[in-house]
Amino acid sequence: MVGPTLLVLAAGKGNRYGGVKVIEPVGPQGETLLEYSLYDARKAGFARIVFVIRRDMDRAVRETLGARLVRNFAVEYVYQDVMRIPWGFQVPQGRSKPWGTTHAVLTAASQLREPFAVINVDDFYGAQSYSALARYLQAGTNDCAMVGYVLRNTLPEIGPVARGVCQLDEKGFLKGIIEHKNVERQGGHAVCVDAAGQEMKLSGNEVVSMNMWGFRPEVLKAMAERFENFLKSQGGDPNSECYLPNTVHELITEGRMRVKVLPSADSWFGITYREDHARAIQTIHHMIEAGYYPRRLWA
Repeated sequence: MVGPTLLVLAAGKGNRYGGVKVIEPVGPQGETLLEYSLYDARKAGFARIVFVIRRDMDRAVRETLGARLVRNFAVEYVYQDVMRIPWGFQVPQGRSKPWGTTHAVLTAASQLREPFAVINVDDFYGAQSYSALARYLQAGTNDCAMVGYVLRNTLPEIGPVARGVCQLDEKGFLKGIIEHKNVERQGGHAVCVDAAGQEMKLSGNEVVSMNMWGFRPEVLKAMAERFENFLKSQGGDPNSECYLPNTVHELITEGRMRVKVLPSADSWFGITYREDHARAIQTIHHMIEAGYYPRRLWA
């Protein structure tokens, strides 16, 4: 059986970070955060990677990651470009950035021939999450999947973040995602600000989405239709983006997709701001010391 493909969304400009996060070293031999995720993915059964990148990133990504990865994966690259939109639509004046994460997935559609997972390049998801998703994608079901994290396992020690809290039905399928802003730790719990601006207490046990998905190639047609609807309604806005969670929610609501939520006890962390880089180095160091990873990752 052919293993599932891992689609890595890496075309973001990293404005809040101030650099190309995908090539920033965090390991003792210069390994990037993504490489530790790919190490977990390889053990779980993912043998092929498709990178979605910008053209101006191509040389840096290939020179930094390519040589180390080709010994362990089949690697392909596609470019997410603002001009890659369906025939009949136009790019509005003043728009320079691509159209969001749904557009990123569709950019790679011709390379997605088998079940595939989608991850963000700057997020660390944990070995259990890759194993659960790989098993599900190879189980033969027609349903899609999303890895669901425990809220408290995704919160930084200090500072607010945005989190999408999931609504599940009685069989563990996703019904919807409610975005909460300014979520932060408070003792053994968490607090956030709701849509009305009121502070709300959370238990910390809520299931949240960190944008780790599993899809079948058959859903790409439905995604493309939703993207065209987005272009019709919001394509004239030079700053609008078609986000993957919104597309999934629309397809669930229309009854065109079912998404099984796979619970994970892993801790998630990511690199969004410059100060996150030092925390990532420290976390990876502790995991190496604990025996989760070898000191030379690809030796």
